[in-house]
Amino acid sequence: MLTGISGVLVVTLTSAVVLVLLQSGAFALSRRLGRVNVVDVTWGLGFGLVALVAVAFSCARGPASGSHALVVAALVVGWGVRLAVHIGRQSAGKGEDPRYVEMLDKHDGLDADGTPEPGPAFLRVFLLQAAAQWVVSLPLQALALAPAPAGAGLPVAVAGVVLGLFGVVYEAVADAQLGAYKRDPDRPPIMSRGLWRFSRHPNYFGDACVWWGLWVAVAATGWGAFTVVSPLLMTYFLVWATGARPMDQHMSGRPGWDDYADRISFFVPLPPKRTGRFGAGAERGAE
Repeated sequence: MLTGISGVLVVTLTSAVVLVLLQSGAFALSRRLGRVNVVDVTWGLGFGLVALVAVAFSCARGPASGSHALVVAALVVGWGVRLAVHIGRQSAGKGEDPRYVEMLDKHDGLDADGTPEPGPAFLRVFLLQAAAQWVVSLPLQALALAPAPAGAGLPVAVAGVVLGLFGVVYEAVADAQLGAYKRDPDRPPIMSRGLWRFSRHPNYFGDACVWWGLWVAVAATGWGAFTVVSPLLMTYFLVWATGARPMDQHMSGRPGWDDYADRISFFVPLPPKRTGRFGAGAERGAE
């Protein structure tokens, strides 16, 4: 049975190896397809694999801890597979993502005809994502060594799972509503239907709920409270780095944006204000 520092090292190293292998496979696929944005599909899948690693170690420690790990892992795997399918459908047939072209070009990672150079692409796209996944997945790694929640920790763990499940459903519904909007030939310039009436970024909000819920579910066992860096980092990605703020900047030139932004909450869902003249909402992929 793995315990103490040796157990932590085995779990963290196993998780790192699994993630590097996943990204190496994605890199090989990207070379065949000629585009590196296949890395986006592996984002959710990587966390699902780390969750399965946690289940394997946890079940070896006993049925009680294994049951808790199975519940959390089922939530993570479900979230990760849905997100991978959603992103895969979005990117199919659309060529390279301009974000990666810009990033690689900035670091001399493109050859003369604009094709990503293998070395820079692997290091700056695929290996960097593996590193980010490893840090964000720390609560799942802690889950591998965590005892089953008991006493006052049990209802807290249940609340964490419920919050995570709410986030999975909220994000999926928001993505589905955005997809329906994009298929509507008579759509308005900015999306304002369903969950998008209450937040400009409901799918990112749902994603944040998933990670805060997972952290609570693991921290309730007495392990993993120190891994709060995971939901904090994920929230930073979702709000400032690659999510809500950049999308707002991208959408800000659309007709009616200023009135819309005045009415609709930026991130946390709230009732829309009544003062604007144009009610609408926008989100990831709405361009």
